[in-house]
Amino acid sequence: MKNILYLFLLISQVFFAQGRFEKGNDLYQKGQYQEAVQVYENIIKEDKLHSAELYFNLGNSYYKLNKVAPSIYNYEKALVLKPNDPATLNNLKFAKKLTIDEIKEVPKVGFAKLIQNFTSIFDYNMWAKISVGIAFAFLLCFIGYYFSQVSIVKRIYFVGMFILLIALALTASAGASEKNHFDNNRPAIVFSELSQVRSEPQKSGTGVILLHEGAKVYVLESIDGWKKVELTDGTEGWIDSSTIKEVK
Repeated sequence: MKNILYLFLLISQVFFAQGRFEKGNDLYQKGQYQEAVQVYENIIKEDKLHSAELYFNLGNSYYKLNKVAPSIYNYEKALVLKPNDPATLNNLKFAKKLTIDEIKEVPKVGFAKLIQNFTSIFDYNMWAKISVGIAFAFLLCFIGYYFSQVSIVKRIYFVGMFILLIALALTASAGASEKNHFDNNRPAIVFSELSQVRSEPQKSGTGVILLHEGAKVYVLESIDGWKKVELTDGTEGWIDSSTIKEVK
């Protein structure tokens, strides 16, 4: 009885949130961007619901209001849930043009780049689903191989099993790599108008670089209200935790 009640409440919550989401979309279409932001934010805070579409629309609303950091932050949130989405990547590119800092991004090269390009095609959940599908196909081939009485058919099944086994190893490795990347990759967006990156986790530390609203950093570690961050160009330093907001 409790499970049925819980399921009913969950369905009701999703239905209500969907209605509010459509209301937010309607407000956006009417040019009422601040009102749309409020509706989208309430869905996240009150309904505890998250989706790439929700964060994408929220990012669009903030962009229309010329709020750099919130727009970039929400586009990045959308990409966590839906990696490599063309529309989100395109809008994020426009939002980044509103930032002041021009920090170069050091690209990966060689074999590491090839591996990253391959594994980032899908997120780790999708790689897991693909692995399960391949494992099921392998099982079918094994059954066919075991029960087949014709020599050439058994060979075909055997070759199929061998190919599927290699494919399973590749997809499982790709999924594990993406999961590791997801867990260790901690992007954050600077929300303060100005934020000083210092050489030490204290205000007396030497200034390394001054960041402006909307800049992207990667959190490496945290200590006593400070976070060690790495910029896209490889520069490292400590920043006041209150000036940034982690995407994940």
